[in-house]
Amino acid sequence: MIEMKEQTISFPAKAENVRIVENLIDEICEQHKINEDHYGNILIALTEAVNNAIHHGNKADPKKTVVVSFESSSEEICFVVKDQGEGFDHKNLPDPTSAENIENPNGRGIFLMKHLTDNLEFTDNGREVSLKFKLFVN
Repeated sequence: MIEMKEQTISFPAKAENVRIVENLIDEICEQHKINEDHYGNILIALTEAVNNAIHHGNKADPKKTVVVSFESSSEEICFVVKDQGEGFDHKNLPDPTSAENIENPNGRGIFLMKHLTDNLEFTDNGREVSLKFKLFVN
């Protein structure tokens, strides 16, 4: 039987609250003895998701909330990030690696999230994103 552990945190949509998520990642990765490379992937992908929720979803409105839930088993860790924004079409985003976009300072977050996670899913019209990472036993 696989034991699942779950935790949820919520906070106002303010940029400085990304630190709360960074602390959560540190705790979870220490608890699961995540290696440094995998830790980096989790940290970058999840902070990108939270930054997107704060800045793009909730428009940095501190009256709106970002909710991050976390669930783990012996095989994987899953994070879900929810915002209270209007949502977006995650299927039609410009390619940040194309010549016309390469100089743009924005637009790489979802691209990074897709490449750093083992599974990335958007639901609720883009207001909710699930990031899954497989756990590898050393």
